[in-house]
Amino acid sequence: MSGTVTPLRLPRRTGMLVGRSHTTRPTVTGRPEPVAVDLGSAHLRVWLGPGQVVSAPVGHGLRTPVVRRGRVVDVPGCTAELRRLLREHRAAVPVGALVVASRPVLTAPADQEAARQVLTAVFAPSRLLFVDSVRAGAVGAGAAAGTLLIADVGAQVTEVAVLADGRIVAARRAEVGTRDLAAGVTAAMLAATVSRLIGELRQEPAARPLVRPALARGVLVVGDGATRPDLTARLVATLGATVHRAAAPRTASLTGAGLAAMSALRHPTRPEPLPKGPRP
Repeated sequence: MSGTVTPLRLPRRTGMLVGRSHTTRPTVTGRPEPVAVDLGSAHLRVWLGPGQVVSAPVGHGLRTPVVRRGRVVDVPGCTAELRRLLREHRAAVPVGALVVASRPVLTAPADQEAARQVLTAVFAPSRLLFVDSVRAGAVGAGAAAGTLLIADVGAQVTEVAVLADGRIVAARRAEVGTRDLAAGVTAAMLAATVSRLIGELRQEPAARPLVRPALARGVLVVGDGATRPDLTARLVATLGATVHRAAAPRTASLTGAGLAAMSALRHPTRPEPLPKGPRP
């Protein structure tokens, strides 16, 4: 199997929305508007429609973090940070929006409840859905169709999953990411973590027959790790497989969550819907 790194083009790029103050919200006249949120360990990001994204570093200037290892550890602080992000970018947030939030895979119920409290306080949504970031990342990168092996290497959390037509068959996560590269963790160690998680997926009865064809297709990498050539090169060497990098890896999960929100409006009875993208 040849080992190379190839870019995976995103069908739609995201940009910055600068509009009215989020304190002046439009009146609800029909169905709710779609909104997507990523409460990441490094950045808070909000998707307000195709090409409309606002973001800010998590806890910039704060003494203690509000999100750590993919978990909201300070609900009031995270709520204030998210409101500040929207205020500073004068982002117009619709009343009663349908909100889809990206969460790390295998999130504990208590951690999801903390995120729910933040999102409910900020957006007062008419409906709130959660989607695993690996699933959303595959959709945001346009690669959800077929059998897929995806690695979401974030700032403080690394997630690996096997997907079948956008459905998670099995997943693993480790509390290590690209920010740890400044604290003694090397790219080789991070690549070894991804390889270990994939090895654990091979032991899952449901995932075992899918890992080999998924590796033959190539591993899709999203998150901050996909922007680091040293890490992707190590992944190629460690896995002996092609590595596909999403064109906009840092926002792939957010984009996928936004597409899920749009799909949920079209199919209101379907829980956590996700459209399928083309194969790379």
